[in-house]
Amino acid sequence: MKKILVLAPHTDDGEFGCGGTINKLVEEGNDVYYVAFSPCKQSVLSKFPPDILITEVKAAIKELGVKPENLKLLDYDVRTFNYKRQEILDDIIKLRTEINPDMVFIPALTDIHQDHKTVAEEALRAFKFTTILSYEMPWNNISFETSCFFKLSRANLDAKIKALEKYESQAHRPYAQSHFIESLATVRGVQINASYAETFEVIRWIN
Repeated sequence: MKKILVLAPHTDDGEFGCGGTINKLVEEGNDVYYVAFSPCKQSVLSKFPPDILITEVKAAIKELGVKPENLKLLDYDVRTFNYKRQEILDDIIKLRTEINPDMVFIPALTDIHQDHKTVAEEALRAFKFTTILSYEMPWNNISFETSCFFKLSRANLDAKIKALEKYESQAHRPYAQSHFIESLATVRGVQINASYAETFEVIRWIN
């Protein structure tokens, strides 16, 4: 069994970027930890309670098979991460000490969202001796090197779709639609002669 750490700048980033792979890794008996740095209270639509994403992420990770005790929620304000680099690095180093993961999933280092980019850069500093894979978020990635693929079963993909359906507060976003999620998984699958897949950029691979 390996320890896997998923770093999500905001609740739902991990599900979008690697939800199917999370479910696959759990199925295979690995211990998956999910850390979200912000519940995005400042950007939730007014018709929802400000803390709705906290409720939603708990339901979403359950669909993926992640243990409730393996979810950690931090409370940074959205779009301010680049001003809180040291605090974020300190939190990531604490995670390294507490979990000592074998593999870490992060956003792309070229992600154009300032929060995503900050988490990716500080994670690279903290986990320079660990396998690191960047997950794909096409709406934020101007360029992305598809250097690693995880094959997904239909059940893995369905778990990802069901997890993202828990985010009612994000349902208005075009990339939250199930047909987009399935289409992207199909495209990535075609690239490796599989039904479905998720792709990652290898930052460091240690075996």
